[in-house]
Amino acid sequence: MANLEELLHQRLAPAFESVAGIPVDPAIRRSQRAHFQSDAVLALVSKIGGNPQDIAAQVVKAAQLDGLCSSVEVSGPGFINLTISDTALGRLLAVSCSDERIGVPQTGVPERITVDYSAPNAAKEMHVGHLRSTIIGDAAVRLLEWLGHTVIRQNHIGEWGTPFGMLVEHLLDIGESEAAHELSVGDLNGFYQAARRKFDADEQFKDRARRRVVLLQSGDETTLRLWHTLVDESKKYFMIVYGLLGVRLTEDDFFGESYYNDHLQSVVDELDELGLLRESDGAQCVFPEGYKRAVSNVL
Repeated sequence: MANLEELLHQRLAPAFESVAGIPVDPAIRRSQRAHFQSDAVLALVSKIGGNPQDIAAQVVKAAQLDGLCSSVEVSGPGFINLTISDTALGRLLAVSCSDERIGVPQTGVPERITVDYSAPNAAKEMHVGHLRSTIIGDAAVRLLEWLGHTVIRQNHIGEWGTPFGMLVEHLLDIGESEAAHELSVGDLNGFYQAARRKFDADEQFKDRARRRVVLLQSGDETTLRLWHTLVDESKKYFMIVYGLLGVRLTEDDFFGESYYNDHLQSVVDELDELGLLRESDGAQCVFPEGYKRAVSNVL
């Protein structure tokens, strides 16, 4: 089914050619003065000469726009303003409603497309940025799937790294069942903020949290179990929010930072082979060319 731009093109192109004697693209676009406008006259005058308003008037007279436009007006230096009639809009709408695809054809070249959603952080509540990108991502997914593309939905949640040493230690302090309850009712911010306050104020807790990070990254069984509690309860909260939003994300679409942990060593080995690694405060680092490390003055 032809859309409105195509219908106008079909009616105006022969009229332009009859006036100009050469094929002409009517250059149809949306207009602030009407529904659409044709801008082709200005370019045509540079080829054949003449008065642009006179040429536009000749095109309008030659075009078969009855039944499609309720108003056709020549304005300015030859713009043709086109207002679609209510009858024509009703007719096109009726045709669209009778088609299960509402007149939108499937693509002839389907692609495999990945769409990344909100990427929230475990043990933290989602904020408006997460919600906005979730809605935008889901809208993109629905449109792409409707057009016939294969869409891979991914949600790269933040659930790995140094903050989780602090969070696991706080979980141990208050007890696993209490922590699971806090997280299950959606009080993720309260849980995180309590852990952060202890980390900032208690040196012993800070040392425990740092040691716990090492245990987590080295695959300690107990630490991983506690970490899974944090992540799993956070996922339940995320899914409640996604359910309220009505988006198509599922837990199968979650793709956490921890996925890459087992792949890090090969990256480090490759950087070492390339001679790019430098030791800095006990860590293996790569300093880009031109990087200048800040040096603090000791008084």
